[in-house]
Amino acid sequence: MRLLAALLLGSVLVWCAPKGGTPSGTAANEKLRVEATLYQDPASIQKLIGYPLDEGFVVVAVKLQPLAEDALRLDRDHFFLRSDKDGQRSSPYSPSQLAGSGAMRISSRGVSNGGVASENRGPTWGGLGGGRMGRLPGQAGDIGNSATIEEATATIEKGRDGEGKSPLLLSLEQKVLADSKETREPLEGLLYFLMEGKHKVKQLELHYRGPAGKLDLRFLEPK
Repeated sequence: MRLLAALLLGSVLVWCAPKGGTPSGTAANEKLRVEATLYQDPASIQKLIGYPLDEGFVVVAVKLQPLAEDALRLDRDHFFLRSDKDGQRSSPYSPSQLAGSGAMRISSRGVSNGGVASENRGPTWGGLGGGRMGRLPGQAGDIGNSATIEEATATIEKGRDGEGKSPLLLSLEQKVLADSKETREPLEGLLYFLMEGKHKVKQLELHYRGPAGKLDLRFLEPK
């Protein structure tokens, strides 16, 4: 009787629990199933990683389940995040681009592939020393736009390990989705994106383009 009462009480507590949670979504075909959870606000990102990231970063936690009999190559670059708001697209950044010696910078000069791209013209973000760069939305064709460059992220200077890695970089490396991994087993990890401006959950879509074909995933907010 006591066990039955405890189970009933537990059911009531679950049923009466306040609604909430993190936006998530699922997409699948005959070769791959993708489950993704979206982290946009600084507080949830800091709780997930253990350290804060600069404004504009979006983190997506993915769980990948190969469904075919043959091993499937899974790669971070098979994914990109797109916003319906302005057509902005972002490819995943590596941990070293966020917190390594080649931390990202902002520049009003040039455009190259990868990183963040938009249908508008504006300043570009990218990694120092040949890292990814992409154009962020801004005012198109401004005359006299100065080519100033400033650091967009700061590396944590204290608490580095023997290899000179900051605690932030170590955490990002530990949690990131493994790159170029061929497997039949489930794989999970984090993808780090940079999206300029504010974007609603319903405006964001995660895209997969890889050996398993094409998958498009929308995030749904918990009811």
